[in-house]
Amino acid sequence: MAEIKSEPAEQSIYYRINELNAFDETKSGVKGLVDSGLSKIPTIFINEEYKLERNNNIHNQKSGGSTNNGGIPIIDLTGVDDDPNLRREIVKKVGEACEKWGFFQIINHGIPVTTLDEMMDGIRRFHEQDKEAKKEFYSRDITRKVYYNSNFDLYLAEATNWRDTLSCVMAPRGSLPQQLPAVCRDIFIEYSNKVMKLGHTLLELFSEALGLNQSYLEDIGCGEGLFVMGHYYPPCPEPDLTLGTSSHTDSGFFTILLQDQIGGLQVRHQNQWLDVNSIHGALIVNLADMMQASPPYL
Repeated sequence: MAEIKSEPAEQSIYYRINELNAFDETKSGVKGLVDSGLSKIPTIFINEEYKLERNNNIHNQKSGGSTNNGGIPIIDLTGVDDDPNLRREIVKKVGEACEKWGFFQIINHGIPVTTLDEMMDGIRRFHEQDKEAKKEFYSRDITRKVYYNSNFDLYLAEATNWRDTLSCVMAPRGSLPQQLPAVCRDIFIEYSNKVMKLGHTLLELFSEALGLNQSYLEDIGCGEGLFVMGHYYPPCPEPDLTLGTSSHTDSGFFTILLQDQIGGLQVRHQNQWLDVNSIHGALIVNLADMMQASPPYL
């Protein structure tokens, strides 16, 4: 008869903490693991909940259940500052998208595609440079204006995500230019300036959709801060076992997300996970925890 032994919970936690410490101390992130040539992901990255949910989804699809294809609203901002009639239509669409989805994509938003592409390239340059050059930015001190690490909640989350992140406070009292990594300094500054301007426009649209004065949300300070995060998801040898970003809601007022062409982003709508199809040149707007409200026009 085979003897079955169970590992005490305390011992399992001890092993996990040791693995987390060892990973964190490399200061090389997930990219460092990939560069080492590993063929299996470390156990700290295995997400049991994701494995179960993925298997259930595969079973549902084989049984004729619904698929994950769908798209969040797409709103064209052409004429938002020039044509009152167009602006009224845009305000209505923004209000409906916020009420029914909490997400929408925007096109013709005023930020050139070349700027968006260069921002993507800048983030990639940072993460793909020599690991020694990145180590000076590696930190878990969130009071720093600029820092890089893998998983801000590394020691708290049940499963570690397959992701590295460069984080920069750009407003208010943002990073000094010399504090930003040289390989992406110029584009971070350019992109941040343009996103701040777009953010002010969106706050006006949110205010109008709520039936408030155009400047209301701006006046109460909703547009003062800008925290830029450059995520990097290197190729994973076992993608069926882990996630780049676990399910979550964003803090703050709202997020403007620049998605690459690889895809993989999903949103939760009516108890279903839906794929967000990537549109080159588009940006995704995500209402965060502090901006949840019901527009009065309904």
